[in-house]
Amino acid sequence: MENRYGKLASRVYHLDKPVGRSFGDIEFYQDRLKCCSGPILEPAVGNGRVYIPLLEAGFHIEGFDASDDMLDYCRSESETRNLSPTLSCQTFSEFRSTTVFDAIIMPAGSFQLVTQVDAARELLRKFYDHLVPGGRLILDIDNMKGLMETSGTMRRWQHSERELLTLTGSPPEIDYVHQTSLSILRYEHWKDGALVATEIDLFHLRWWGINELTLALKDAGFHNVSVSGDYRPGKPLTNEDLVFSFEAQRPLQTSSYVSPDQTGSDVGN
Repeated sequence: MENRYGKLASRVYHLDKPVGRSFGDIEFYQDRLKCCSGPILEPAVGNGRVYIPLLEAGFHIEGFDASDDMLDYCRSESETRNLSPTLSCQTFSEFRSTTVFDAIIMPAGSFQLVTQVDAARELLRKFYDHLVPGGRLILDIDNMKGLMETSGTMRRWQHSERELLTLTGSPPEIDYVHQTSLSILRYEHWKDGALVATEIDLFHLRWWGINELTLALKDAGFHNVSVSGDYRPGKPLTNEDLVFSFEAQRPLQTSSYVSPDQTGSDVGN
């Protein structure tokens, strides 16, 4: 199955990227959201690596994810911190909410999990519809160089004296026409030297050019689109930047804006 983050994949992700581990993104999002007093949404919230620190910092944030296993980690980690998360299990295409948000954030390249261009453009329009006038969408994408230069890997996590988790990834198959990469990921759970569980994931990503995504955001209705590299706002972009962060705003069209409570239906329908 494609990009499914099953039980083993979620366990490995949680070991490798625990809650609070930052690549510069947690601090970046905290700073960019510091003027937000209203609700915030994180699609593809995962195990809560970014979500929970923002919740701890006092932000009114909710999230959704397509993986129940990932959400279980997010709920468990929240509970140990006496936090009350607002989470739901939804895919990008299924997402509906009667809430409109001050900001929607997508750290860690989650937007690139949407590999069909039409679906990605529709998702941007859906996010636009779920923002208040003046609300902001902030999302990260990876430098395409990093996607294309990735080689096959094998990694391991010694979970206990008896348990070992491994991840083997194939070199990515690159589709230059559709701007996608496909890696075959094999997750294995070993106990006392014996293999007890295996998962195979087909991991698809799409890369975007900076101008291409800027135009897609504008086509969705956004304006004031800005891009920063490696979480350094205001600094010129370079080829060495690993991550590009886009920030775009819904225009202040208060005269034509109608809230979900007034319509009595889901926003974006």
